[in-house]
Amino acid sequence: VQLQASGGGLVQPGGSLTLSCAPSGSIFSIDDMAWFRQAPGKQRELVARITRDGSTNYADSVKGRFTISRDNAKNTVFLQMNSLKPEDTAVYYCNIDQLLAGGSTFHYWGQGTLVTVSS
Repeated sequence: VQLQASGGGLVQPGGSLTLSCAPSGSIFSIDDMAWFRQAPGKQRELVARITRDGSTNYADSVKGRFTISRDNAKNTVFLQMNSLKPEDTAVYYCNIDQLLAGGSTFHYWGQGTLVTVSS
């Protein structure tokens, strides 16, 4: 099973984009879903996370501008990005955690989708 992310592209500062990520097959016992990003020359960082019951947390740099959501029926996670800034430019990766027997977790990663914020 692979995660397929889409929705990236070039947008002007102040613009909006919506990213989506869905698995190519079935994943059972999904726990948290999240979006990470990695800018050139920087480490990958958590952007937003959403739990099974819908609780969310965000990086301080995106609070009030980004919204993470999920569709549990389709195992899909979304990231609505508003008021985009040049510093939001990065490759965005989706992450889905699967609960395994014994309490361990398997982390699925998407291939990354590039978001470029530039005038």
